[in-house]
Amino acid sequence: MGQDKYVAYVSAYTTGDRSEQGITVYDVDMQKGRFTEKEKIKITNSSYVTISHNKRYLYSITDFGVESYRIKEDGGLQVINMGSINGMRGCYVSTDYEDKYIFVAGYHDGKLTVLRINDDGSVGEITEEIYYKGLGIVAERNFRPHISCAKMTRDNHYLCVADLGMDHTNVYRLDHVSGKLKLVDVIRSDLESAPRHLKFSKDGKFLYIVHELKNCIDVYTYKEEKDNPFFEKIQSISTLNNYHAGGSTASALNLSDDFRYLCSSNAGDNSAAIYKIDEKTGLLTKLLCLPVSGEYPKDVALFPDNKHLVSLNQDSGTLTFFTTDLEKGLLVMNGPEMKVAQPNCVIFHKVSGK
Repeated sequence: MGQDKYVAYVSAYTTGDRSEQGITVYDVDMQKGRFTEKEKIKITNSSYVTISHNKRYLYSITDFGVESYRIKEDGGLQVINMGSINGMRGCYVSTDYEDKYIFVAGYHDGKLTVLRINDDGSVGEITEEIYYKGLGIVAERNFRPHISCAKMTRDNHYLCVADLGMDHTNVYRLDHVSGKLKLVDVIRSDLESAPRHLKFSKDGKFLYIVHELKNCIDVYTYKEEKDNPFFEKIQSISTLNNYHAGGSTASALNLSDDFRYLCSSNAGDNSAAIYKIDEKTGLLTKLLCLPVSGEYPKDVALFPDNKHLVSLNQDSGTLTFFTTDLEKGLLVMNGPEMKVAQPNCVIFHKVSGK
């Protein structure tokens, strides 16, 4: 890793916080495993951020749609434009692997929105809007659609959309010219499991879905045959220890920079779990599940060298830092907590500038 320099982008809710700065850019000290504040970006309720696959642009959810930023050489952000999603604030944003389209998942209104990306990285027009319908199990949150994640398969053929209200993940074929979607498959999770986020392995052959209410990660094989996707479940592994706090819900799902590890987090239990990925079989082995010293870890992520971990604790308004020993299954608190009101998402980015 040597001389590689990184920044970290941390997004946060601004409702009830009187703050207008919803994104904070930090310089990352890889040796010490700490962040130093670099700049703050004025944006309302940045509930999720993503970086384009060409690493040139950052896209953020905002109250008004999706905002685009040019990533400067030093990792700073320069606003480009904002595109409306014609609906309530989204909770998740991603791009396809050619950076032609943005996908926004809407938890509150159960709406999936596809927008075109212009050549300059700006947000273009809406190409597709799908309102989810239906009634799930009649419970506090599981009675109507809540779209929580939308992510492309690594071959860039299909968009997988998790609906934690209806306990399934819809799979759409993307028309790369029109930006339209066609439903071709449904991955059904257990009732009241609430699929929240999903990730694909480095080679794209395995799919990981974290389930909020069941506190587990399901592992699927993925392949395409005769222009159709096929998913087969091969593992279900808990995000918790056998001894855990009641009322826990799983939240984060992040791959390490080298794709060898997978992280998740548990609210209620206020813990982080790290798994080792078997690259050949896709199966997970839990290395640890330990406290994060904060309330409601909305996101957790390993540093790019896998030697440290940061937890974004929404309810306590803190970032907590840990030194990791993955071979021994240890997390050791690393320095004092940092105050950040209602943090929810973190992304590391390698920078070229000083």
